[in-house]
Amino acid sequence: MSREPRPSEITPESLYRRRREFLKHSIGIGLLAASGPAAALVLPKGPYPRRDVADGEKLTSWKHATTYNNFYEFGTGKEDPAENAHRLKTDSWSVTIEGECEKPGTFAFEDLVRPHALEERIYRLRCVEGWSMVIPWLGFPLGDLLRRFRPTSRAKYVVFETLYDPEQMPGQKWPILKWPYVEGLRMDEAMHPLTLLAVGMYGKVLPNQNGAPLRLVVPWKYGFKSIKSIVKIRFQERQPVTTWMRAAPREYGFYSNVNPEVDHPRWSQKKERRIGEFFKRDTLMFNGYAEEVAHLYRGMDLRKYF
Repeated sequence: MSREPRPSEITPESLYRRRREFLKHSIGIGLLAASGPAAALVLPKGPYPRRDVADGEKLTSWKHATTYNNFYEFGTGKEDPAENAHRLKTDSWSVTIEGECEKPGTFAFEDLVRPHALEERIYRLRCVEGWSMVIPWLGFPLGDLLRRFRPTSRAKYVVFETLYDPEQMPGQKWPILKWPYVEGLRMDEAMHPLTLLAVGMYGKVLPNQNGAPLRLVVPWKYGFKSIKSIVKIRFQERQPVTTWMRAAPREYGFYSNVNPEVDHPRWSQKKERRIGEFFKRDTLMFNGYAEEVAHLYRGMDLRKYF
């Protein structure tokens, strides 16, 4: 499960350029002129403030980061998202905010994102299967967005949902998981300054296969917690049952913190292989972010609450 992408899995240059042209004219941030019901959206020009939270590690190549993905809505193979995600239409995206908050509603993507200044965050991404990447994300802290909706004292958890549309996401035609994909965070995790809402990567708009137009990035947790293509955010009092908890409760817990001492039943978590490297390296507790986040779990049995 931790193999390197084969040459045949790399997107052909011609297809890559066509997809980049599509992305250039269909998704991003700053609202430009609208010639019809859908506006042309692009990222504002950088440079963006940069925060390197991966200790100066070498970045994973754009080619690997955009063609070697887990995104089951487009297929279970690592190459499937890059091949199938062109079906996804992101030009009229909206996100519904609901639950225990004072200002619920449905908001256009650009209205959610435009008030926030983008910054570049270089984060490690660790997959439960044993591979990892280092990616420069473009986004802003999730907490800055959540505060706008004034969560009440009853809001203990934040729950996220991915788009459900089998015509655009052909993997959803198969009962591999219970759709739509659902993930969640405890409120203090969601409000932590490392928790990022990403709208781009490598200084470009977020490709469809990487979760366009809006995805979560929680760098101290395994990659499946960083839900993609978000259409709903809900504040609630009770801990949610997330998609992978429902699918395999003995294998996937709610917290899903990177922990080299707690193995997945099918994969050891003690080592990982960085995409683009041959040798494995030691897995770091909390993916190397222990200094920033360990206090969130003080006193918890991390074997029980995995």
